Amino acid sequence: MTALALRRGLPALSRPLMRVAALVSAAFLAACEPVGTGVARGPQTGPMIDPSQPVPVALLVPGGSGNPELDRIARSIVNSARMAASDAQGARIDLRVYDTGAEAAAAVAGANRAVAEGAQIIVGPLHADSANAVGQAMAGRVNVMAFSNNADIAGGNVFVLGNTFYNTADRLIGYGVQQGKRRVLVVAEDDVSGQAGAAAIEAAIARNRATLAGKAVHPISEQGIDGIVPQVAAIAQQRQADAIFMTANSPAVLPYLTGALADRGVTSDTAQFMGLTRWDVPAARLQLPGVQGGWFAVPDLPRVAEFSQRYQRSYGEAPHELGALGYDAVSAIASLVRAGRSDALTTAGLTSGSGFQGISGVFRLRPDGTNQRGLAVATIRGGQLTIIDPAPRGFGGAGF
Repeated sequence: MTALALRRGLPALSRPLMRVAALVSAAFLAACEPVGTGVARGPQTGPMIDPSQPVPVALLVPGGSGNPELDRIARSIVNSARMAASDAQGARIDLRVYDTGAEAAAAVAGANRAVAEGAQIIVGPLHADSANAVGQAMAGRVNVMAFSNNADIAGGNVFVLGNTFYNTADRLIGYGVQQGKRRVLVVAEDDVSGQAGAAAIEAAIARNRATLAGKAVHPISEQGIDGIVPQVAAIAQQRQADAIFMTANSPAVLPYLTGALADRGVTSDTAQFMGLTRWDVPAARLQLPGVQGGWFAVPDLPRVAEFSQRYQRSYGEAPHELGALGYDAVSAIASLVRAGRSDALTTAGLTSGSGFQGISGVFRLRPDGTNQRGLAVATIRGGQLTIIDPAPRGFGGAGF
């Protein structure tokens, strides 16, 4: 199918359809072990524990809201976290589940109840506003490991577990610089998510000493995209940019944008396309002419598949992608407890520089509440997903 045919068959884009829950793109994570022997960093906030005793961990999930999708997410998080607690040989995790729905007030009430009942750390909640509210309520008491990937709420006693825009941007820009792609043109939507993505890309450009070759911001509509395509094409064809980094965080924008550029002769052969979101999902995207050769980041897919198969065998259904974050958090706690660390639940323990090895790759929590994750660089060749640079196995190597 040609790009022109795609454009003709595409329904008019609308802002509501373009809104993306950033959590949906969070990477899978699973069984975690400390990596290396890095020294713990950060202030001693959070309670000290006796690692020889059961550790009370509160799990706040969005169950009980009456929303089938949120109930499925909650079920998957709970099941995954219980798998992690069961796997925690050498550490005893007393996992306590609290259904808090989707409202921030309910999440705060659940957190208060959990701490009153002895919880020494909070895992969850799901939504950024709820996590922010819980963090404020728990300040000076316990740390919060939220399932969000919104870096804006990170800091203090709140840690975000989801893969952030910055992680993806930094991985791709860093790899691009190694391949000689140093002049980057940013193409972003004008909504909140698009602008947050653009900021992450610009920060990654600066960190990796690349050059911002330009920035094109477009409204989320066919007319809006058409308005910036000539500018983007001109820069690419004049070789003023080595790469075009698109936020394109919508099922509709990516096909339309890459198709419109292809109509003008601009593909990854002209200037390397990079994407802030996964270009292989949904699978139908793999056949789009415009995405062939583009770069994007993925977790360790074989290990993710292994975890999913194990979950399927245990519970008779596939896990929601966010469920593995519950496994990740509980496994990280368990690994620190198993190591005999009395500071396992403090900021110093959680931000151990050595980090953790999860099924989806190496990761660590940073003192500022954000995280770093090891991601692979992927592309699409002939309609097939291909890994062109594997995920790093530890910190200090490629991607870090």
